[in-house]
Amino acid sequence: MLKVGLTGGIGAGKSEVSRLLASYGAVIVDADKIAREVVEPGTPGLAAVTAEFGTDVLSADGTLNRPRLGEIVFSDPERLQALNAIVHPLVGARSAELEAAAGPDAVVVHDVPLLTENGLAPLYDLVVVVDATPHTQLDRLVRLRGMAESEAKARMEAQATRESRLAIADLVIDNDGPLDALEPQVRKVWQHLCERTS
Repeated sequence: MLKVGLTGGIGAGKSEVSRLLASYGAVIVDADKIAREVVEPGTPGLAAVTAEFGTDVLSADGTLNRPRLGEIVFSDPERLQALNAIVHPLVGARSAELEAAAGPDAVVVHDVPLLTENGLAPLYDLVVVVDATPHTQLDRLVRLRGMAESEAKARMEAQATRESRLAIADLVIDNDGPLDALEPQVRKVWQHLCERTS
């Protein structure tokens, strides 16, 4: 089994890279998806979040109101740390279960937005960073995701710097250009990963 850490700043295009790698045969362990699952209604994770942040972070239907929680934590590093202390151990445990279920010859790609911030690079055989300039990231967040520029900037500033992500990279995928320039790069990375497993 080859354990790969995949990361990149918000708006860099990591999700698209993850989707392409899955289409080639990678087993994807998506930390963001798991982070949503561990705080679904009725879970111990959601109970812990509401105990910490109050019931005003819940929607009328009892689900987590992510935009509301985001407003609280992305402007206050201490509150973000409190949220991470609840969610990260739950995500780690579920990720380990999914990895264990993959075959011995699998390429397991851990899609982890906060890999750099949390010092997780040593957990992987190699780290792939999806890179884009801050200008490109901001443009995508505002134009494609409909974020206010101030919110987009706050989320970008809450993450590691571009330089610190690149410093832990074994492989870099440049996603500053158009989408059709991405696929050939990802295919080349996939071939490299497959060679590492053989």
